[in-house]
Amino acid sequence: MMKKLFGTLALLAGAISLAACGSGSVDSLKTGEASPSGETSSAAKAGGSGVEDGVFTVAMEAAYAPYNWAQPDDANGAVKIKGAELYANGYDVMTAKEIADANGWKLEIVQLEWDSLIPAVQAGTVDATIAGQSMTKEREKTVDFAGPYLYANIVALTKADSKFAGAKGLADLAGGKATSQSGTVWYDTLIPQIKDVDKQPPAASAPAMLMALETGQVDYVVTDMPTAQGALIAYPDMKILDFSSGDDNFKASDEDVNIGIAIRKGNTELKDGINAVLKDKTAEDFNKLMEQAAKIQPLQK
Repeated sequence: MMKKLFGTLALLAGAISLAACGSGSVDSLKTGEASPSGETSSAAKAGGSGVEDGVFTVAMEAAYAPYNWAQPDDANGAVKIKGAELYANGYDVMTAKEIADANGWKLEIVQLEWDSLIPAVQAGTVDATIAGQSMTKEREKTVDFAGPYLYANIVALTKADSKFAGAKGLADLAGGKATSQSGTVWYDTLIPQIKDVDKQPPAASAPAMLMALETGQVDYVVTDMPTAQGALIAYPDMKILDFSSGDDNFKASDEDVNIGIAIRKGNTELKDGINAVLKDKTAEDFNKLMEQAAKIQPLQK
């Protein structure tokens, strides 16, 4: 287990390291600055209306399996990360590829830290973020959303040998130490619903959140079902606590569970192009694709 744990840490560290410097890889992309020929980028010329340069530039962490991750080669259809030696894959990459193919665009993946994703869309350095982001009203103040491209049920995740492993509802989690990823509804809105919770500082990333649980810093984390299912592949000693069949469950609105694709405000052409691909898909379609992503994530034994 320890060998596997250190291997997991090494892979995640590589991905997170690249994410930390990822913002530099998009300096020349769709910034609106003049090119050597004196022209601005197509996104800037169009005021953010569509993908007129034919390149669908998508940002993600590439460190958030099974939504997205970084791997050393192009196995299973992975896409090269802009300015890096690694390749991105996962549910978000699969979705981005389908959208790009349907619209005749070339796909380009940019790796950024979580807190840099929305600002990159606002600045026009990328066309969209496909990164497992909830379609919250707060985010919609600064970006528009296409989708949803997934409906993500909220769950808790604990160690299988934890005193909380038998929890049947939120009341059974009272008094436990909890955390989640920074800048998410999991941390800001859902953890506070647990009575007498000992809310710990947020984790900078999903891998860091899972490591806090694995190393005993917290008793449980709050996340969504896809993230929890992916975590079990890397950490089989964890257990998912799903309270959705009972009354004592997290109170989550549509904006908490609807996962969308962030695009620049007013970019209706791009929004329409994305939604044309997603509009006829069902929750079952999304879940089947997520199952495919989970099966190929690199943390699997």
